[in-house]
Amino acid sequence: MNEEILAEQIANQLRRAILRGELTPGTSIKERDNAAEMGVSRTPMREAIRILAKESLVVLRPSRSPIVAQLDIKAVSDQADVLIALEKLSAELACKNATEEDIERLEKIVTYMSDHFYDIDPLDMFEMDMSFHTAIAEASHNEALAETHRSYLQRLWHARFLAASQRRNRERVVNEHTRIVEAIRGNDINAARAAIDNHLWHLGEDIRAILLERQAQDQGKKHSTGD
Repeated sequence: MNEEILAEQIANQLRRAILRGELTPGTSIKERDNAAEMGVSRTPMREAIRILAKESLVVLRPSRSPIVAQLDIKAVSDQADVLIALEKLSAELACKNATEEDIERLEKIVTYMSDHFYDIDPLDMFEMDMSFHTAIAEASHNEALAETHRSYLQRLWHARFLAASQRRNRERVVNEHTRIVEAIRGNDINAARAAIDNHLWHLGEDIRAILLERQAQDQGKKHSTGD
């Protein structure tokens, strides 16, 4: 198998373990041990770890094993503000530039989410949700915007999954995504920006709230163990 593809597969496996909480913040990811456990060489394992570092899921350390990153509330809040602005611009440009194929792709994602919301793993549904937002950025047909959006989406992957886990409401998700697609299909820039705002205005607050809650829980655990 191509080592680049293998590295992506390893990164995806580790990413899902981090999102599920199987690898908690501060956990060391030992390159040699993990490579042996997965039956792969250290080269694709090393590249997989670099991929996760770019997504802010892992922290690289000189001469030491990388560790699972601890989410920083201020940094994540700032990134969420930027992402929302990018989402609005993506929708605006999609209204102008999206092809029929782009719009059908968005509609298929919404239909799938509607039909399978409670049937598949929440993490799989989250990834499908993120593919919707990626598809809007790509429908802008602005490569610089799509690349920047992808970068910020990756940085917020962990935080957004935590926030999404608190808001698992099928009707809300389907209705809000449907309004976004309808606005893009109608080339209605104002409606598209409003639909994105209605869908994401609470993102920063949700992320901040859940990170503060986790921080308090971690501190409580330390006190209870006497650390």
